[in-house]
Amino acid sequence: MIDFLKAYKSYDPAAKSLLEILICYPGPKAIFLHRISHCLYQMKLFLLARLVSEVSRLLTGIEIHPGAKIGKRLVIDHGMGVVIGETSVIGDDCLIFHGVTLGGKSFENIKRHPTIEDRVTVGAGAKILGNITIGRESSIGANSVVTKDIPAGSVATGIPAQIK
Repeated sequence: MIDFLKAYKSYDPAAKSLLEILICYPGPKAIFLHRISHCLYQMKLFLLARLVSEVSRLLTGIEIHPGAKIGKRLVIDHGMGVVIGETSVIGDDCLIFHGVTLGGKSFENIKRHPTIEDRVTVGAGAKILGNITIGRESSIGANSVVTKDIPAGSVATGIPAQIK
């Protein structure tokens, strides 16, 4: 838990203390509640899992489906309007800004949401759609729309996103 809060502090120069982050920041609350809802989801207590995720959304403005798999030290900065779909996978040490959507392009019962590998930064308002992979240590520019795989170490910007 301390590593998680320290990750927030390292990304946010406005953060004055770990206690402030724990009490006042929506991202840690959303991640904590997601861990509970995800555990319930894995136990096939789907309704209870969704209820916990709904409470989280109401408290934080961050919507994370209980089925999403989230790695260690995910930082959701500001957070309002973040949507993370059911089959999304997020690696370790990622940074996601407000207004980001990790969404699907299909209604089929398959993996339909993106995989975000380790140490990826996703800028405010970006939309990453479909069963695609954003390679480790990549950056997605603010308001970009990504519908194709992005190789590791890349910077992708624009609509549709292009590798720079």
